[in-house]
Amino acid sequence: MRRRALLAAPALAALPAAAQGSPVDSLLVLAVDASGSIDADEFALQREGIAEAIAHPAVLAAIRSQPRGAIGIAMVEWGSPGGAATVVDWHRVSDAASAAMAATAMRDAPRSRQSYNAIGDAILHSAALIAAAPWAATERTIDVSGDGPDMRSRVPAPVARDRVVAQGITVNALAIEVASSWSGGVLAAAYERDVIGGTGAFVMRAEDRRDFARALRAKLIREVALAPGPLPA
Repeated sequence: MRRRALLAAPALAALPAAAQGSPVDSLLVLAVDASGSIDADEFALQREGIAEAIAHPAVLAAIRSQPRGAIGIAMVEWGSPGGAATVVDWHRVSDAASAAMAATAMRDAPRSRQSYNAIGDAILHSAALIAAAPWAATERTIDVSGDGPDMRSRVPAPVARDRVVAQGITVNALAIEVASSWSGGVLAAAYERDVIGGTGAFVMRAEDRRDFARALRAKLIREVALAPGPLPA
Protein backbone atom coordinates (compact mmCIF):
# COMPACT_ATOMS: atom_id res chain seq x y z
CA MET A 1 0.00 0.00 0.00
CA ARG A 2 2.92 2.33 -0.54
CA ARG A 3 2.53 5.82 -2.00
CA ARG A 4 -1.19 6.11 -1.30
CA ALA A 5 -0.92 9.68 -0.08
CA LEU A 6 2.20 10.51 -2.03
CA LEU A 7 0.84 13.66 -3.65
CA ALA A 8 -2.31 15.65 -3.21
CA ALA A 9 -4.67 15.35 -6.18
CA PRO A 10 -5.67 18.58 -7.91
CA ALA A 11 -9.07 19.25 -9.46
CA LEU A 12 -9.99 17.01 -12.37
CA ALA A 13 -8.73 18.11 -15.75
CA ALA A 14 -11.17 19.57 -18.25
CA LEU A 15 -13.07 16.91 -20.20
CA PRO A 16 -14.54 16.98 -23.70
CA ALA A 17 -18.00 18.52 -23.96
CA ALA A 18 -19.52 15.11 -24.74
CA ALA A 19 -18.38 13.90 -21.33
CA GLN A 20 -20.47 16.41 -19.43
CA GLY A 21 -23.87 14.86 -20.17
CA SER A 22 -23.37 11.16 -19.45
CA PRO A 23 -20.95 10.53 -16.57
CA VAL A 24 -19.94 7.07 -15.40
CA ASP A 25 -18.96 5.89 -11.94
CA SER A 26 -15.37 5.16 -12.93
CA LEU A 27 -12.93 5.07 -15.82
CA LEU A 28 -10.65 2.05 -15.92
CA VAL A 29 -7.73 1.36 -18.28
CA LEU A 30 -6.44 -2.21 -18.39
CA ALA A 31 -2.73 -1.81 -19.17
CA VAL A 32 -1.74 -5.33 -20.21
CA ASP A 33 1.71 -6.84 -20.74
CA ALA A 34 2.21 -7.85 -24.38
CA SER A 35 6.00 -8.01 -24.27
CA GLY A 36 8.23 -10.69 -25.76
CA SER A 37 8.15 -12.78 -22.57
CA ILE A 38 4.59 -13.84 -23.42
CA ASP A 39 4.20 -16.51 -26.11
CA ALA A 40 1.09 -16.98 -28.25
CA ASP A 41 -0.56 -19.54 -25.96
CA GLU A 42 0.06 -17.43 -22.86
CA PHE A 43 -1.23 -14.37 -24.66
CA ALA A 44 -4.44 -16.19 -25.61
CA LEU A 45 -4.94 -17.26 -21.97
CA GLN A 46 -4.46 -13.68 -20.87
CA ARG A 47 -6.98 -12.33 -23.39
CA GLU A 48 -9.53 -15.01 -22.49
CA GLY A 49 -9.05 -14.15 -18.84
CA ILE A 50 -9.77 -10.48 -19.52
CA ALA A 51 -12.93 -11.30 -21.46
CA GLU A 52 -14.13 -13.70 -18.77
CA ALA A 53 -13.53 -11.18 -15.98
CA ILE A 54 -15.31 -8.28 -17.67
CA ALA A 55 -18.45 -10.29 -18.42
CA HIS A 56 -18.57 -12.13 -15.08
CA PRO A 57 -21.86 -11.73 -13.17
CA ALA A 58 -20.01 -10.67 -10.00
CA VAL A 59 -18.29 -7.83 -11.87
CA LEU A 60 -21.62 -6.73 -13.39
CA ALA A 61 -23.19 -6.79 -9.92
CA ALA A 62 -20.41 -4.53 -8.64
CA ILE A 63 -21.02 -2.12 -11.54
CA ARG A 64 -24.76 -2.07 -10.94
CA SER A 65 -24.23 -1.41 -7.23
CA GLN A 66 -22.76 2.01 -7.97
CA PRO A 67 -24.79 5.26 -8.23
CA ARG A 68 -24.80 5.46 -12.05
CA GLY A 69 -24.48 1.75 -12.71
CA ALA A 70 -21.91 2.23 -15.46
CA ILE A 71 -18.14 2.30 -15.98
CA GLY A 72 -15.90 3.17 -18.90
CA ILE A 73 -13.23 0.61 -19.76
CA ALA A 74 -10.41 0.54 -22.33
CA MET A 75 -7.36 -1.67 -22.95
CA VAL A 76 -3.74 -0.71 -23.57
CA GLU A 77 -0.90 -3.09 -24.40
CA TRP A 78 2.62 -2.29 -23.30
CA GLY A 79 6.15 -3.51 -23.74
CA SER A 80 8.30 -1.38 -26.02
CA PRO A 81 9.82 1.86 -24.70
CA GLY A 82 7.46 4.61 -25.80
CA GLY A 83 5.40 2.02 -27.67
CA ALA A 84 2.32 1.44 -25.52
CA ALA A 85 -0.74 1.09 -27.76
CA THR A 86 -4.47 1.50 -27.25
CA VAL A 87 -5.84 -1.77 -28.65
CA VAL A 88 -9.45 -1.30 -27.48
CA ASP A 89 -10.83 2.21 -27.10
CA TRP A 90 -13.47 3.18 -24.55
CA HIS A 91 -16.52 0.99 -23.98
CA ARG A 92 -19.34 1.95 -21.65
CA VAL A 93 -20.31 -1.11 -19.59
CA SER A 94 -23.60 -1.09 -17.69
CA ASP A 95 -25.28 -4.46 -18.34
CA ALA A 96 -24.67 -7.95 -19.69
CA ALA A 97 -24.99 -6.90 -23.34
CA SER A 98 -22.50 -4.03 -23.10
CA ALA A 99 -20.12 -6.17 -21.02
CA ALA A 100 -20.24 -8.93 -23.64
CA MET A 101 -19.46 -6.39 -26.36
CA ALA A 102 -16.45 -5.05 -24.44
CA ALA A 103 -15.28 -8.58 -23.60
CA THR A 104 -15.42 -9.66 -27.24
CA ALA A 105 -13.51 -6.56 -28.36
CA MET A 106 -10.77 -7.20 -25.81
CA ARG A 107 -10.51 -10.90 -26.58
CA ASP A 108 -10.35 -10.44 -30.35
CA ALA A 109 -8.29 -7.25 -30.83
CA PRO A 110 -5.10 -7.85 -32.85
CA ARG A 111 -1.97 -8.08 -30.72
CA SER A 112 0.22 -5.00 -30.87
CA ARG A 113 3.93 -5.20 -31.66
CA GLN A 114 5.90 -4.91 -28.42
CA SER A 115 9.35 -5.70 -27.08
CA TYR A 116 10.04 -5.30 -23.34
CA ASN A 117 9.48 -3.88 -20.60
CA ALA A 118 8.39 -0.24 -20.30
CA ILE A 119 5.75 0.10 -17.58
CA GLY A 120 6.35 3.80 -16.94
CA ASP A 121 5.59 4.72 -20.54
CA ALA A 122 2.42 2.59 -20.38
CA ILE A 123 1.24 4.47 -17.30
CA LEU A 124 1.63 7.82 -19.05
CA HIS A 125 -0.10 6.52 -22.20
CA SER A 126 -3.00 5.26 -20.09
CA ALA A 127 -3.32 8.60 -18.28
CA ALA A 128 -3.56 10.39 -21.64
CA LEU A 129 -6.28 7.94 -22.68
CA ILE A 130 -8.21 8.75 -19.49
CA ALA A 131 -7.88 12.48 -20.18
CA ALA A 132 -9.49 11.94 -23.59
CA ALA A 133 -12.33 9.70 -22.36
CA PRO A 134 -15.84 10.54 -23.64
CA TRP A 135 -17.38 10.49 -20.14
CA ALA A 136 -16.65 12.22 -16.86
CA ALA A 137 -15.88 10.13 -13.77
CA THR A 138 -14.66 10.92 -10.29
CA GLU A 139 -12.83 7.58 -9.93
CA ARG A 140 -10.08 7.03 -12.50
CA THR A 141 -7.85 3.97 -12.39
CA ILE A 142 -4.99 2.44 -14.38
CA ASP A 143 -4.77 -1.32 -13.88
CA VAL A 144 -1.26 -2.55 -14.78
CA SER A 145 -0.74 -6.30 -15.23
CA GLY A 146 2.53 -7.98 -16.13
CA ASP A 147 5.05 -10.75 -15.51
CA GLY A 148 8.14 -8.59 -15.05
CA PRO A 149 9.31 -5.26 -13.63
CA ASP A 150 9.92 -1.95 -15.37
CA MET A 151 13.20 -2.18 -17.31
CA ARG A 152 13.40 0.16 -20.30
CA SER A 153 10.89 2.99 -19.89
CA ARG A 154 11.79 6.38 -21.27
CA VAL A 155 10.07 7.68 -18.15
CA PRO A 156 10.76 5.28 -15.25
CA ALA A 157 7.70 3.75 -13.61
CA PRO A 158 8.05 5.55 -10.24
CA VAL A 159 8.29 8.92 -11.99
CA ALA A 160 5.33 8.17 -14.26
CA ARG A 161 3.33 6.87 -11.30
CA ASP A 162 3.97 10.04 -9.32
CA ARG A 163 2.83 12.19 -12.26
CA VAL A 164 -0.49 10.45 -12.69
CA VAL A 165 -1.18 10.25 -8.96
CA ALA A 166 -0.80 14.04 -8.95
CA GLN A 167 -3.65 14.11 -11.50
CA GLY A 168 -5.95 12.20 -9.14
CA ILE A 169 -5.54 8.84 -10.92
CA THR A 170 -4.99 5.61 -8.96
CA VAL A 171 -2.57 2.99 -10.29
CA ASN A 172 -3.13 -0.63 -9.21
CA ALA A 173 -1.19 -3.69 -10.32
CA LEU A 174 -1.59 -7.41 -10.94
CA ALA A 175 1.68 -9.37 -10.71
CA ILE A 176 1.66 -12.53 -12.84
CA GLU A 177 4.37 -14.52 -11.09
CA VAL A 178 5.28 -17.10 -13.72
CA ALA A 179 9.07 -16.68 -13.77
CA SER A 180 10.96 -18.34 -10.92
CA SER A 181 13.08 -15.24 -10.38
CA TRP A 182 9.94 -13.14 -9.81
CA SER A 183 7.73 -15.66 -7.99
CA GLY A 184 6.97 -15.89 -4.30
CA GLY A 185 5.90 -12.29 -4.01
CA VAL A 186 9.09 -10.76 -5.45
CA LEU A 187 7.33 -9.20 -8.45
CA ALA A 188 4.43 -8.04 -6.30
CA ALA A 189 6.91 -6.27 -4.01
CA ALA A 190 8.53 -4.57 -7.01
CA TYR A 191 5.13 -3.39 -8.24
CA GLU A 192 4.25 -2.14 -4.77
CA ARG A 193 7.46 -0.13 -4.66
CA ASP A 194 7.59 1.19 -8.23
CA VAL A 195 4.15 1.00 -9.86
CA ILE A 196 1.14 1.48 -7.60
CA GLY A 197 0.00 4.81 -6.18
CA GLY A 198 -3.03 6.90 -5.30
CA THR A 199 -5.92 6.46 -2.92
CA GLY A 200 -6.35 2.84 -1.87
CA ALA A 201 -3.76 1.55 -4.36
CA PHE A 202 -3.01 -2.17 -4.14
CA VAL A 203 -1.21 -5.10 -5.78
CA MET A 204 -2.73 -8.52 -6.40
CA ARG A 205 -0.93 -11.70 -7.43
CA ALA A 206 -1.71 -14.38 -10.02
CA GLU A 207 0.29 -17.57 -9.54
CA ASP A 208 0.29 -18.31 -13.27
CA ARG A 209 -1.56 -17.39 -16.46
CA ARG A 210 -4.41 -19.78 -15.68
CA ASP A 211 -4.93 -17.92 -12.42
CA PHE A 212 -5.13 -14.62 -14.27
CA ALA A 213 -8.91 -14.61 -14.82
CA ARG A 214 -9.66 -15.24 -11.14
CA ALA A 215 -7.21 -12.59 -9.95
CA LEU A 216 -8.40 -10.01 -12.48
CA ARG A 217 -12.05 -10.68 -11.65
CA ALA A 218 -11.38 -10.11 -7.94
CA LYS A 219 -9.38 -7.01 -8.78
CA LEU A 220 -12.12 -5.52 -10.97
CA ILE A 221 -14.74 -6.08 -8.27
CA ARG A 222 -12.54 -4.33 -5.72
CA GLU A 223 -11.81 -1.45 -8.09
CA VAL A 224 -15.41 -0.95 -9.20
CA ALA A 225 -17.05 -1.37 -5.81
CA LEU A 226 -14.34 0.60 -3.98
CA ALA A 227 -15.19 -1.37 -0.86
CA PRO A 228 -12.64 -2.18 1.84
CA GLY A 229 -12.41 -5.58 3.40
CA PRO A 230 -11.67 -9.15 2.21
CA LEU A 231 -11.11 -9.70 -1.50
CA PRO A 232 -13.71 -11.76 -3.38
CA ALA A 233 -12.73 -15.31 -4.31
